Amino acid sequence: MILNLLTNSLRKAKRYYLSSIAKKIIIGSAHIPVSGCLITDKDTLDITKRESFAKYWRPNTRAIFLAEHVWEHLTLEESAEAIKNCFEFLRCGGRLRIAVPDGYHPDSEYIEYVRPNGTGSGAEDHKLLYTYKLLSSLMQEAGFQVELLEYWDEQGVFHFQEWSSNDGHVIRSKRYDIRNKEKLTYTSLIIDGIK
Repeated sequence: MILNLLTNSLRKAKRYYLSSIAKKIIIGSAHIPVSGCLITDKDTLDITKRESFAKYWRPNTRAIFLAEHVWEHLTLEESAEAIKNCFEFLRCGGRLRIAVPDGYHPDSEYIEYVRPNGTGSGAEDHKLLYTYKLLSSLMQEAGFQVELLEYWDEQGVFHFQEWSSNDGHVIRSKRYDIRNKEKLTYTSLIIDGIK
């Protein structure tokens, strides 16, 4: 029992130390390690609560927050709060990169797979299906300048702007998802908010 307490205390001390020096934070990592980044999940960082950020960092100190397929699990109100929290804790020039299922994707099977209560894995917990318009608006309201990296528009046209994985690697993307080798089967709406 004492050994368990010591082990838990050491883990917490290590996490606190790593979080204090980490500049790149992955939100909702599913505990998959990424070199050079601090990985978090809801048990370590609740992005809807300011005090969860403040437990580890001072405002204006982080360089990058990356969230791949996390935001669709938030309500609209939680989404707005989480974006506001990220904005506060990013340094000037810092970046919030969000990748979510794309509500304007022209494939009806894709939409059925990713929509709230859809047929896809995890879709039973999806709260919103974002479009570039909705997510851009939420980020701008928080103070971010928006850069659209990958998205479908209302006419079913795919837009792509070159982006660097150094600012946040997104697997479910045009370039990195193997399902997109022959045609764009599974893409994400990928957007950067720059503080």
